[in-house]
Amino acid sequence: MSLLPQEIIRTKRDGGELDPAAIAAFIRGFGDESVSEGQIAAFAMAVFFKGMSRAEAVALTVSMRDSGEVLSWPELDRPVVDKHSTGGVGDNISLMLAPMAAACGLAVPMISGRGLGHTGGTLDKMESLPGYSAMPDSALFRKVVAASGCAIIGQTGNLAPADKRFYAIRDVTATVESVPLITASILSKKLAAGLGALVLDVKCGNGAFMDNPERANELARSLVEVAVGAGMPTTALVTDMNQPLASAAGNAVEVRNAADFLTGKARDSRLLDVTLALAAEMLVSGGLAGTVEDARARALRALEDGSAAERFNSMVAGLGGPLDFLADPDRHLETAPIVSACVAGREGYVTGYDTRAIGLSVVELGGGRTRPGDPVDHAVGLTGLLPVGTRVEKDTPLAFIHARNDDQLAQAERQLRAAVKLGDTATAVSPVVMGRHG
Repeated sequence: MSLLPQEIIRTKRDGGELDPAAIAAFIRGFGDESVSEGQIAAFAMAVFFKGMSRAEAVALTVSMRDSGEVLSWPELDRPVVDKHSTGGVGDNISLMLAPMAAACGLAVPMISGRGLGHTGGTLDKMESLPGYSAMPDSALFRKVVAASGCAIIGQTGNLAPADKRFYAIRDVTATVESVPLITASILSKKLAAGLGALVLDVKCGNGAFMDNPERANELARSLVEVAVGAGMPTTALVTDMNQPLASAAGNAVEVRNAADFLTGKARDSRLLDVTLALAAEMLVSGGLAGTVEDARARALRALEDGSAAERFNSMVAGLGGPLDFLADPDRHLETAPIVSACVAGREGYVTGYDTRAIGLSVVELGGGRTRPGDPVDHAVGLTGLLPVGTRVEKDTPLAFIHARNDDQLAQAERQLRAAVKLGDTATAVSPVVMGRHG
């Protein structure tokens, strides 16, 4: 097969199957600029319409992994396992999950991203902590993982750099939603992190990029099969995103929610269920538990005995954040000048959410981005979001809006009222874990 970029594009455009050498040559061209942006866009569109075989998707993922540094962890005496979420609203699981897994004996070098569209980004949340270094050098990253068992940081320029260039072009050419391209984008970075195993949280619902079970399960299968094909043991849970996962949505407000979760002050029930389910998968994948039931019990003990909180404090301090964060989170987290209750205005039940609209309301408050590189207001967001099925009176707060000014407050209140669905009778609530692959 010709390795000329235009011939590789032609083969895929016509529905042919590319061999690994052709895919590797095309991805190498990203780095030496022998492949133009127009050719990358044409390739992305060809894949969008013609798809990829499993073998092609594995070759694409491995080639993107190999476009930069590939980490290894020979200095660690514990299994190296990570988790990745496809993105949701009120999804701060990583902040609790990483230290819980570390407290149980795993090493979790968690390389996270920023907010994308209506979904929040773990990295933006961590940067709510004053002094926290979300982009440390390699030496500090390794030191903190070794000492604390976990570190939550951002993707460095040396890890899967081809993905950054590819994604930027996909973002402006309407080719983001391609399952093989999503798969390669997610997994190339995780493979480059030198993991021994990976657990995936594939969100499904009106607040997820995959809004129905068929698409979510298609993506979960693709991720698991390609990861295993590339040599990394992987499992995936499909979880519900038809309502915000935590009772908070934003940056500092989700960090505060995580602090309450770790210290036992308050734990949202659905958030607890998903966190324990993912922790159990990680412990089984890492060989530290024989069954999911045993692993779940072990993760819960780490949460309740305070060892997970200790790991979180150690990680935060090691990366330059406050030494006593969990002892007094309010002293360290920025707060919005306006906090106002948005009340129900009628009796009834919370019957559902337009969860995407909840996420977008946080973006419009300033807590997310409409363009890459936009600054984020860490203080704004929503708290006290009610679970579906909650009985409300006229004066029951649907949520508390944390805003910077009165105009933001008024707009957020309108959006919140439109996004929260109220009815006269309670409706059935979807199970929070909807399926498993791997």
